[in-house]
Amino acid sequence: MNKRHRRPDGIDPVARSRSRRRALQAIYAWQINHADERALIAQFAHEQAHEVADLEYFEDLVRGVLRHVEVLDAALAGHLDRGIEDVDQIERAALRIAAYELTHRPDVPYRVVINEAIDSTKRFGSEHGHTYVNGVLDKAAAALRGVEAKK
Repeated sequence: MNKRHRRPDGIDPVARSRSRRRALQAIYAWQINHADERALIAQFAHEQAHEVADLEYFEDLVRGVLRHVEVLDAALAGHLDRGIEDVDQIERAALRIAAYELTHRPDVPYRVVINEAIDSTKRFGSEHGHTYVNGVLDKAAAALRGVEAKK
């Protein structure tokens, strides 16, 4: 990783963003074909080797979403205007990753989680998908990280 991007705690935000984008693609692929976790991670990890990314973070996101998908969907359900299966595939993947980060990665500020989900959805999703993701995650962050969100 390029040292000029690293924060004092050793995290490279650019590499983390790339990891989230790859995780979005992997979760999207899983939603379509329900590929085996190992094969899915191997496929996208191979692609990650060609760019600077945080491979460990990518694997945590993918494994976390796949292993906790029902709980994540339940955490999002009260903030959706439709069933999770009716949400566009890209937006659904972005919401699941963000829900995982909000519930399992307290080291990542909720604003970073929301901004990264919006950016990924702008890049890969439908024209106005990012506004939907933003609205859902604003409510979800208040419920899941209420103390932090009030600061």
